Amino acid sequence: MTASPTPTTAEELRGAGLRVTAARVALLETVRDGDHLGVEAIASGVRDRVGHISVQAVYEALHALTAAGLVRRIEPAGHPARFEGRVGDNHHHIVCRSCGAVVDVDCAVGEAPCLTAANDRGFAIDEAEVVYWGVCPDCSTGRSS
Repeated sequence: MTASPTPTTAEELRGAGLRVTAARVALLETVRDGDHLGVEAIASGVRDRVGHISVQAVYEALHALTAAGLVRRIEPAGHPARFEGRVGDNHHHIVCRSCGAVVDVDCAVGEAPCLTAANDRGFAIDEAEVVYWGVCPDCSTGRSS
C-alpha cells in the first residue's frame, strides 16, 4: 500500500474553500518555511517569491488563512502578532523576555492534558493556549559574559 501524495499548497487552499492566488500560495509557503514570523517578515518573504504585495493584502490573506485553519496566529502579551504553519495540534510556546524569540513546545504530558481544567464551568474546552516566558540560551549566554 502506498502513501497518498502530499497535497500541493494550491490543493490545500482549494480544500479549505479559498481561491488560489500566487500571493496566497507564496504567503502560506513563507509562513511554513519561517519560524513564528511577523507581518513585515511575511510580506518580505512573499515579495521575494512573487514581487510586490501590500501589507494590507498580507493582513487580509493571513486573516483568511487563519480562519480556514491553515495558519495559526499567536500574540504573546506585549508583542506583535506572529504566524506559524503548525496547526492541528495543541502545542504551546516559549517566549524570550529579552529578544522576543518564540519557539514551539509540546504539551507537558501525554495527549493535550491541559484541556482538562480543574473547573470547566460548563464550557466544552477544545483548545488551551499556554505561553511560557523566560530567557533563551543566546540571551542567557550574553547576560553571563
